[in-house]
Amino acid sequence: MKRDLISIRDLTRGEIEGFFDLATDLKQRLHQQIPHPLLPARTLALIFEKPSLRTRVTFEVAMTQLGGHAIYLAPQDIRLGARETVEDAAKNLSRWVDGIVARTFNHATVEQLAQHATVPVINGLTDLTHPCQALSDLFTLKEKRGNLAGLRVAFIGDGNNVCHSWLYGAAKMGVDLTVACPKGYAPNRDVVAKAREEAAATRARLEIIHDPARASEGADVLYTDVWVSMGQEEEGSRRKQEFQGFQVNQALVDLAQEDVLVMHCLPAHRGEEITDEVMDGPHSIILDQAENRLHVQKAILAALLGR
Repeated sequence: MKRDLISIRDLTRGEIEGFFDLATDLKQRLHQQIPHPLLPARTLALIFEKPSLRTRVTFEVAMTQLGGHAIYLAPQDIRLGARETVEDAAKNLSRWVDGIVARTFNHATVEQLAQHATVPVINGLTDLTHPCQALSDLFTLKEKRGNLAGLRVAFIGDGNNVCHSWLYGAAKMGVDLTVACPKGYAPNRDVVAKAREEAAATRARLEIIHDPARASEGADVLYTDVWVSMGQEEEGSRRKQEFQGFQVNQALVDLAQEDVLVMHCLPAHRGEEITDEVMDGPHSIILDQAENRLHVQKAILAALLGR
């Protein structure tokens, strides 16, 4: 039976740990220049309604290193729901490729692709969630700290798609997560409620507050993302005003643990949600996160597309 990756909520803790173990192995093989063609002759379709640097490059490189091939389909190539239905696109692609990565605005589009495709569908980002990013972030923290359970993470900024996947991931892995956002920009209530249900089993503490300083006090990790995401450009001026005071800067770093790790999923708007001093400083592991998108996504592809 085919397996999709639409949301971290759909995964078990064991499945996540399996991805991490495989990612560690594949990363070691790559660094040791040991070939690992686990997906020979497999083909992956990349459907992108939104532009991307990390998601596109890491999935294309991943398929090449795994012995397969990726085909990039830009917004004008398919125009899902306009030129043809999502259902028809899913059924056609299933006859030609072995897997689909979709990066879309509407979360329902990815769900519909998964419903109608007979090959695995992977969520490469929607307006609701970004599972591959959060999984790569958690893998990076496991590399750095060895154990995820009990880590204190402060997510400073918008309660957006990355935040939603972090809520699910933290709940699954026992991470204590405090989201500090301006009033009116809290994460989706349904996502928070479902994440808290999951957190009951792992004893993860999930908190939504509006004070970045309080969230940063004693934190092991400071995490931020852009204040204006793709598709929100018309709200840019208002958002920049309302997010003043939510910048990850040296003042917040000084409130956290001495060995605090600073994370950002990129791209960054330097000088807005994060300062150059912090982004390029000794606590930053931002480039490690970016690199690990490759290794974790290779593990996901190998697990879902392998036969």
